[in-house]
Amino acid sequence: MSNTPLPSPTNASPTIPSLTAAELAEVLFCSGLQESDHPTAEQVRAAIEARLGACGGDRHACLAVVAQEAGDHPETYLARMRWALTTVSETYRGDLAAA
Repeated sequence: MSNTPLPSPTNASPTIPSLTAAELAEVLFCSGLQESDHPTAEQVRAAIEARLGACGGDRHACLAVVAQEAGDHPETYLARMRWALTTVSETYRGDLAAA
């Protein structure tokens, strides 16, 4: 994943432009959204926005959850993070091309 910050979609909060794809994936990882939900791009963006809002806009709060999950559930961590990275990449595809 690139460490280049992603441009914000027009309906995103001001915190999104400063986050990289990997950081957005960490936030998505911490959300309640699941791969089995087959979420739309709008649902992914909404889940990221909601999770960031719940953390007061501080993505570092999500890092603790990611670390905890990696330690508690190493057997599912990789698959979930891979899904989160792929989903963010697909959701922000147009924005990544513009970056």
